[in-house]
Amino acid sequence: MAKPKKQPRPKAETPKGFRDYFGEEVTQRTEMLRTIAGVYHRYGFDALESSAVETVEALGKFLPDVDRPNEGVFAWQEFDEGGNGDWMALRYDLTAPLARVYAQHRNDLPTPYRRYAMGPVWRNEKPGPGRFRQFYQCDADTVGTASMAADAEICAMLADTLEEVGIPRGDYLIRVNNRKVLNGVLEAMGLGDDQAARDNVLRTIDKFDKVGEQGVRELLTKGRLDASGAFIDGVGLSDDQADPVIAFLTSKAVDTAGTLANLRIAVGDSKIGADGITELEQIAELLSAGGYGPDRIVIDPSVVRGLGYYTGPVYEAELTFEIFDEKGRKRQFGSVAGGGRYDDLVKRFTGQEVPATGVSIGVDRLLAALREKGRISAQAKGPVVVTVMDRDRMADYQAMVAELRNAGIRAEVYLGNPKNFGNQLKYADKRNSPVAVIEGGDEKAKGIVQIKDLILGAKIAESATLEEWKERPSQFEVSRSDLVAKVREILDSQD
Repeated sequence: MAKPKKQPRPKAETPKGFRDYFGEEVTQRTEMLRTIAGVYHRYGFDALESSAVETVEALGKFLPDVDRPNEGVFAWQEFDEGGNGDWMALRYDLTAPLARVYAQHRNDLPTPYRRYAMGPVWRNEKPGPGRFRQFYQCDADTVGTASMAADAEICAMLADTLEEVGIPRGDYLIRVNNRKVLNGVLEAMGLGDDQAARDNVLRTIDKFDKVGEQGVRELLTKGRLDASGAFIDGVGLSDDQADPVIAFLTSKAVDTAGTLANLRIAVGDSKIGADGITELEQIAELLSAGGYGPDRIVIDPSVVRGLGYYTGPVYEAELTFEIFDEKGRKRQFGSVAGGGRYDDLVKRFTGQEVPATGVSIGVDRLLAALREKGRISAQAKGPVVVTVMDRDRMADYQAMVAELRNAGIRAEVYLGNPKNFGNQLKYADKRNSPVAVIEGGDEKAKGIVQIKDLILGAKIAESATLEEWKERPSQFEVSRSDLVAKVREILDSQD
């Protein structure tokens, strides 16, 4: 009889494109989400938590390469005897679910409906450095009003949010553009209803940051050589047709009035282009009235995000301070949030146009920025550790830790094998604990405890001379009744 084949053990590894988050990373994200939610709530937005799973039909096809239901999203088909079960998918953003929620519950919701939502989203895309298939988004949207006041408010709220989480004024800039202005430029080019040509132009405009004014002109006309020497075919437009695009991309002036004047030249006689410029003018006036000047929020035609998705104003929050990349080169940190007006999304469900605008903040990007600025540490302070000198006196140690916790101090009793005291201190070190509490039999008899300042002790051990060691003791003997007070004193001195 054949011997049963042994089942191989599963590999202990995360799926490709995913990662695990430990202690301080989770704590920092939770704190950031709490801070952002506080700003959103202050602006009058209500929380919404929708399902992480939607039907593929409800999600729609807003991701690239979604000719099949399982492209771009993590999707599966529900079991059905006839093979006709619904296709389900993990949400790829928080906006498409909002459109479904609003369409489904619109008779019960106020108009406009102002909501914020936070949570993980999933993209079935090729992972790369710093690019994961699961990440957090933090959105705020207003559904049901076409007023530019809603867009201005979102931009103002975004500025307040960045400052609230620790990005100082001067280290960020929110840039605002309008899709209608770009549509006006396309009309001025004489492309008419040639959707293929319009799409080619949009894709070329999106490369402006990389190739600059001359590169865009070459790509719109005869083509250009890239950095590797390979020739890239151009769209085939004439120089006259390319002129409105160049005028649009280079229309940023020293002030808002100058930028809007340049945009009027770029759109020519286009009505939709003129409408877009009027909307930008209204947004700028509203922001100025609220005290949000061009040092925080600026009209900038070079913002061309989500051109196939947004229908009006678009905005992007960029961090302007410099960092060093992995090769030691200086570069700006870049975008951490973006959004815009999307008046067609709810229409998919209702058949009627419902105006909407909103923003999405990349929480993980913001956390990375704060670490770069030194505003938060990658390693948090751990709990106070009450060591165990006598396992038969566990009740005494639990009483100590209860006193510390009741005083609002994070603390734990060592629950490993207490036989080797050195291992207890190693454990405290691995936990990045600030303080260790020690009470053996002798201390118990005298009514005292030993309190060890682990942070100071580590600093002294690194560089102190013997004399300095004696002058700056890191271990204190105090009355048992003074346990909480002394621990708090040490913790305050470490901050």
